[in-house]
Formats: sequence, structure tokens, C-alpha cells
Amino acid sequence: MHWAKIPMSIIWSPVAVIKAVLFDLDGTFADTAPDLGASLNHVLALNNLPPVPLEKSRLQASHGTPGLLGLGFGITPDDPRFTSLRNEFLAHHAAHICEHTTLFAGMGELIATIEQRGLPWGIVTNKPHRFTLPLMQALGYANRARCMVSGDTCAQAKPYPMPLLFAAKQMDVAPEYCLYLGDDKRDMDAANAANMRGIIAEYGYINPLASLDSWQAAGRIKTPLELLRYIES
Repeated sequence: MHWAKIPMSIIWSPVAVIKAVLFDLDGTFADTAPDLGASLNHVLALNNLPPVPLEKSRLQASHGTPGLLGLGFGITPDDPRFTSLRNEFLAHHAAHICEHTTLFAGMGELIATIEQRGLPWGIVTNKPHRFTLPLMQALGYANRARCMVSGDTCAQAKPYPMPLLFAAKQMDVAPEYCLYLGDDKRDMDAANAANMRGIIAEYGYINPLASLDSWQAAGRIKTPLELLRYIES
């Protein structure tokens, strides 16, 4: 599938009814930055380095381990230290997956409303499955989500459309009737490539300097409950 060449006229064409809703996890469904930042600071402390304030690590939380270690240590994944630091980070994070993580305000009410309308919903994240499942279980939503697609579920992760298309198939809903909420450009790239309606979660981990107009999203929201205006009853 030549996903990069999908015409924007198709991506942006009005959808009569949204039949399923998909969410990114970090920075969209749940505020995981406090626990991710704590794991980064744990690794920094092990290496006798000062902690990074939460307001700084929050901006890298959607970029996973590479973004956080890049912030704290100034390294990239090809640095010889990266693997050992990543292992230290992931070991700590696995043991403290949901100590300070919470749903964003209004997300619980949004999910309840989606369920009341009889719409399936799910998670599509680049977070590995071994972290996605226990986090969703700790939050109490693992059994309520119709699908949970992690970064290692498919052969390709976002910004490729494969995870979103896989999620749509799991929910038995055509992609054009799905809405995807995310807080990163790769989320909108994946949504557009999958022929889904991509909505930007402005409340998420977005750099203040980001040019959101260039993300080619179908809309933006400042709070989770605002998503309801894109979901016809």
C-alpha cells in the first residue's frame, strides 16, 4: 500500500458517522510523564547526574526512551552507552509503571460516554506491549478497550498506518469510520495514511514551538471531552 500517496480529499472527506474511537496512550489517554520522568531521573542518579524537571521531561514523554535519554544524557540510539542506559530505564519503569500516572481530566467521562453510545474504542501506541498491558490494567481500562495495539504488535509502528489499520480490523470497523486522537505529528501522519480522521490532543506532550497547522489534522481539542463534538450521536 502506497500510504504516503493517499489523496487529502479522501482523508478530509466528511464521515457520516464515527463508529469507533482510537487513542494514543502517552500524552493522550493518560498522563504518564510523571512516571517516565521518575525513571529517567533514576537512571541519571545512577550515573551521578542531576535530575531533569518534570516540565522538561514532559515534552519528551511521547518520544519514548530515545527522547528521554536524549534529554537527560544528550545521546542518540547509536551512542555506545544507549543500550545499557535504556535497559536501566526500562527495568525501573517496569517496576514503577503506574505510581503517579493518571488519566487526563475528563478522559474517564469521555470513555464512559463513548461506551454509552455503543462505540468500540481502543489504544494504538508505540509503547511496547510489555508496558502497555500492565499500565492499562493498573488504570482499570484493559478489559474495557476493544483493542490494544502496541509498538511491537505489528511489523511497523507509527507513523506507518499498519497499527491503525490493524486496530480497525480488530474492531471490525472500516478505517474511514474511525477517529484517532493523538498528541504527536506521527499520530496524524498515521491517521491520514490509514484514511482515519486524526484529531490533535492539544493538552498532551506537545512542544510549544510545534507548527500544528503542518500536521494536517482534521481538528484539535484542548480537553478530552471536546472530542465529543467530532463524534455524532
